[in-house]
Amino acid sequence: MTTEITDQNFQELVLQSKIPVVIDFWAEWCGPCRMVAPILDDLSTDYKGKAFVGKVNVDTADAVAERYGIRNIPTILFIKNGEVADKQVGAVQKSVLAEKLEKLL
Repeated sequence: MTTEITDQNFQELVLQSKIPVVIDFWAEWCGPCRMVAPILDDLSTDYKGKAFVGKVNVDTADAVAERYGIRNIPTILFIKNGEVADKQVGAVQKSVLAEKLEKLL
């Protein structure tokens, strides 16, 4: 399962992570976001211990969304060593996200 990232736990969970981080920026009212959610849950299980997968609700964690200039959702950021290494905007297949994540391992 993915972990909810908030403005309060962002520093600890993302910026201080020793492993790559995948962040899904989403909202409950977003249809494509609901399509991507099970894919991210799968990635969280598949890469347990190798990568951290989290979700940022843009309606409640607006400071994090603003920090990265999120304008469209779903937007998925791939972060390594506290820096954005890759980005995916819009719903895509699991294989696309897995390929981007593999490059960070």
